[in-house]
Amino acid sequence: MAIVDVTVIPIGTETPSVSRYVASIHKVLQKYEVEGKIRYQLTPMNTIIEGDLPMLFEVIQAMHEVPFAEGIQRVATNIRIDDRRDVSRTMEYKVDRVSSLLNEG
Repeated sequence: MAIVDVTVIPIGTETPSVSRYVASIHKVLQKYEVEGKIRYQLTPMNTIIEGDLPMLFEVIQAMHEVPFAEGIQRVATNIRIDDRRDVSRTMEYKVDRVSSLLNEG
């Protein structure tokens, strides 16, 4: 299972705010999550998605297309992939592990 950090940046919006595009993108993510294909988490700066890598690439493409469907002519999408294959780790596990190390000291 992979964990992907994705940021979709619509370029040329009418205002500096992009929250409506983020909301539209998250409707796409909700669909994939309800279908049991991914898990995701919204953060203030990006979205974290967890699932099988081929499915994540499909989801990322669907996310990337959302601003185009809403009339934006240019979109930049940043992707960072953490694909560890020796063990299965969830996004919560990674955060909990660091927290436990902080609490040791």
